[in-house]
Amino acid sequence: MKMADESGLDLVKIAPQAVPPVCRVMDYGKFKFEQDKREKETRKNQRVIDVKEVRMTPSIDVHDFEVKLNNAIRFLKSGCKVKVAVRFKGRELAHTNLGTELLTRFADGCAEYCNVDKIPKLEGRQMIMFLTSKVPPKSN
Repeated sequence: MKMADESGLDLVKIAPQAVPPVCRVMDYGKFKFEQDKREKETRKNQRVIDVKEVRMTPSIDVHDFEVKLNNAIRFLKSGCKVKVAVRFKGRELAHTNLGTELLTRFADGCAEYCNVDKIPKLEGRQMIMFLTSKVPPKSN
């Protein structure tokens, strides 16, 4: 403590459980500032990937399909993941092959912008497929 007071620095316990306790003489304010600066820099370089969802039914019309496809392409260009879901109601559940064909056609429509992350799979009353972007995410 005497050495720390003479040099105008702080005495910081590094391992207080050790016998004898391990201490260091340092400028704690400067250390804390640099640590906060490093954490801020790592947070700045992070990119949170959003998951956008596009919902359809097996009996979707051509124009509606194209609108959904264009929205998905826009999401993929911005670097987001896209969850494509086909909802089945009533007797439509007996014709899940229509949903598989629809999702395959959807994946083919936006193939130049995405990779199929998870293939179409029936989960309850909906069939789900995930698409990931080929375009690198934009920095904030």
